Amino acid sequence: MGDATSGQVRLSFNPQLRVEFRGATVTSDAGLLLPRELDERLGLNRLIERHLADPRIGHNRQFPLRDLFRQSIYSRLAGYEDTNDAERLAEDPTFRMLASRERRETSVALTSTLHWFETEVLAEERNYQGLARLNTELVQCEATGSRRVTLDIDSSESPVHGAQEQSAYNGHFESVCYHPLFVFNPEGDCLAAKLRPGNVHSADGWDEVLLPIIDRYRARGQTVVVRADAAFALPALYEALERRGVRYAIRLPANDVLERSIEDLVTRPRGRPSYVPLVRYRSFAYQAASWDRPRRVIAKIEHHLGELFPRVGFIVTTLTGTNRAVVRFYNQRGTAEQWIKEGKAAIHWTRLSCHRFRANEVRLLLGVIAYNLGNLLRRLVLPFTIQSWSLTSLQQRLFKTGGRLIRHARYFVLQLAEGYLTGTLFRQILGRIEQLAWHPT
Repeated sequence: MGDATSGQVRLSFNPQLRVEFRGATVTSDAGLLLPRELDERLGLNRLIERHLADPRIGHNRQFPLRDLFRQSIYSRLAGYEDTNDAERLAEDPTFRMLASRERRETSVALTSTLHWFETEVLAEERNYQGLARLNTELVQCEATGSRRVTLDIDSSESPVHGAQEQSAYNGHFESVCYHPLFVFNPEGDCLAAKLRPGNVHSADGWDEVLLPIIDRYRARGQTVVVRADAAFALPALYEALERRGVRYAIRLPANDVLERSIEDLVTRPRGRPSYVPLVRYRSFAYQAASWDRPRRVIAKIEHHLGELFPRVGFIVTTLTGTNRAVVRFYNQRGTAEQWIKEGKAAIHWTRLSCHRFRANEVRLLLGVIAYNLGNLLRRLVLPFTIQSWSLTSLQQRLFKTGGRLIRHARYFVLQLAEGYLTGTLFRQILGRIEQLAWHPT
């Protein structure tokens, strides 16, 4: 039963309950105010003006470029997969408050405008290159003073479900897909990403992605170490890193020569097998036919209870530590795979449904920037007790906070529901943002 004058709805199972529909004043994403405050501190407006150009002329600028850019970023950070959600988010109080002053009274962009922005404006070559530079400067706004930087390079799968340009069947993933390439630092920041056709080798284009990052760090006087899996075991990569004085630890595919070098360690020792895995190491010089010099190779042999054959792995490296230390350092490369999974699960950065390859390249970079903004919030300003939260947890526990917008003559009040995000925690995070040592570039 409804009340036509008040807009209220009564329910028969609970006559005391009244239901009202006020979508324009209620939001479920009020926690996005925190990364918005962080991006203000990191100077995102300055980065947008420096790297992105607006092709519109005259008075055809209902939505400022920085508002369109933020709407694209924050909708991804909140977990919305594509621009189809823009129709609903246009009136959302939080997204209106994230925008510039002139948009807070009305609405943000609808699907058609946001789609045009992502697939046309940002797809222009200067803006596409500007997106990559913007991402680089964003993750360097709060750079650490560490003298040594570790870079992890890895590829991933981006399944497609249509006739997108340059999508192809990949036998390793057993799907029609794109094959993007990523570079991370140990803090989880995605330093670069490159979208590639689905049928290229895992290491294809590694030099275009990795070497510029290395050169930037070296120009700042920092030492660089690179980790990668066996797909990147390429002589050209070794030589390029060695010329720059960059150390590395890269998984090496097994072959007959390598296996003969450890054949005495492959046989399990006599006696009752231990419940604890028996681990052995060996370091030796090895030169493949395609190499220009011998290099250090470390073998790790693990005998596990109940397994007939040992687990064997080889690493080629220029590091000088003990065998155990080098292998342990290499194994930490697995965190890069976790970062990629977070980007897929929380930001949906591999959901690339545009037909044009360049438009999908843009959407991948937008996803990377959204991911980095969330990761910067996590590692820079969250209290220690919740710093280990994944990006998905941040979405569900912080960003997805309900609120009600109240408009006064001179200001707005956004009343937040207290759940995971309490008033105390909100103020604590804001205080940490204000204390950030900002280093403008």
